[in-house]
Amino acid sequence: MDSNNQQIAIIGGGLTGLAAAFYLQRKIEEEHLPYRVVLIESSDRLGGKMQTVERDGFVIERGPDSFLARKKSMTQLAKDVGIEGTIVPNSTGQSYILIDDELLPIPGGAVMGIPTEISPFIKSRLFSPAGKVRAAMDLVLPRSKETGDQPLGPFLRRRLGDEVVENLVEPLMSGIYAGDLDQLSILSTFPDMLETEQKHRSLILGTKKNRSRKEAPKTEKDVKKTDHRIGMFRTFEKGLQSLINAIEAQLPPEMVRKNLAVESVTKQAQGYTIELSNGEFMQAAAMIVTTPHQAIPHMFPDYSFFKPFQHMPSTSVATVSLAFDEQAVKQDINGTGFVVSRNSPCRITACTWTHKKWPHSTPKGKVLLRCYVGRPGDEGVVDLSDEEIVQLVLKDLNHIMNITEEPQFSVVSRWREAMPQYKVGHISTLRKVESLMNVELPGVYLAGASHKGVGMPDCIDQGVAAVGKVLNHMKQQANVEKELASMR
Repeated sequence: MDSNNQQIAIIGGGLTGLAAAFYLQRKIEEEHLPYRVVLIESSDRLGGKMQTVERDGFVIERGPDSFLARKKSMTQLAKDVGIEGTIVPNSTGQSYILIDDELLPIPGGAVMGIPTEISPFIKSRLFSPAGKVRAAMDLVLPRSKETGDQPLGPFLRRRLGDEVVENLVEPLMSGIYAGDLDQLSILSTFPDMLETEQKHRSLILGTKKNRSRKEAPKTEKDVKKTDHRIGMFRTFEKGLQSLINAIEAQLPPEMVRKNLAVESVTKQAQGYTIELSNGEFMQAAAMIVTTPHQAIPHMFPDYSFFKPFQHMPSTSVATVSLAFDEQAVKQDINGTGFVVSRNSPCRITACTWTHKKWPHSTPKGKVLLRCYVGRPGDEGVVDLSDEEIVQLVLKDLNHIMNITEEPQFSVVSRWREAMPQYKVGHISTLRKVESLMNVELPGVYLAGASHKGVGMPDCIDQGVAAVGKVLNHMKQQANVEKELASMR
């Protein structure tokens, strides 16, 4: 392979791009590969939505605040960059659903809103007697005849009824996708639910069996390790941005180029020419594209198969963190937070009592509340001024909490078109795009939240998978060139 064409470009410096850059560079060093890596980021910082503010002793997340412990790639990456020891679990406590200005406890045993324990479900005031009877029909209903992709909402309504979906399942899932369940693809979001129904017939019984199997300790050693006081979520003592900082510190400084956008990509006889926003032209033998899907058709204007990305929707949301002295919050509630039913008049969609869920984040004697606004049909709230959003949030909070003072300070973070919505057919569309890319754009690979999972571990997994594809492509190209050279 031409020594001038051994550069691999990674477009986008969010978590996916950073994970790809880190593991690709490590592979190059371990195997003494003759490749160079360049990471191109359009903003002045890396990490995408993973942004942490440290102020007056508070640790405040602007974007996501945690990751699932059971998905191991985030913990592995933290270990690989040397900060595994700073991981902290969330404190457990009761979580609630807000319905008609009343906080009602989430029933014990609910797995993404699917009841797996009878007693907490029967006792819950989240549902009427008729709603409980309707949900119990899942135990006798036949399997769905439709086994392909379908909207998540209608699937769940068929199994559990409207009340359980609207008062429990939808509020819990909105924190992940901030989308409309009646539009989201089940195969792209919760394929396990469809598989569970097909295997066990009952979604409730199947989820219960799956949960029991996952939680059952295999050995006496596992029993000793099990501590149900430890929550299922994790973060870092200094916030999620500390992981971003640790990854960046491991990368060669010359690898990372910030404040540069990709204007276009042009295929050449060998590799690609990348036009940058500063007028520079860069050569690359292969590329990993981790940008949001909206940017891809603009970077590859000559390829019509990217057009579906222009029509793929994204939801706009905002997070609002409010810091108080503890005496300002007169009605203290024992728990870690609540999510809001769509039937509620509130415009906030959720609230985390951060000082209780993450005690390390808040100085003693202080309270930190973090609220979310923005959902399909109410995305205009994100465009209000900081003051308007803060007052809106305080008004909603005071329906259930007696807050007597203005916050010491607030941090409002807007994420416009930042939550990709996987609509029905997303997987088949992505497969078609990737199939055509293999033919028309060999050596170019897509990864990131717009494609195969929005969670941070999902993004890392996609970045790692793309690294494997790129290295395989580079080796194949080298073999082809060797064969051609031997024939000359």
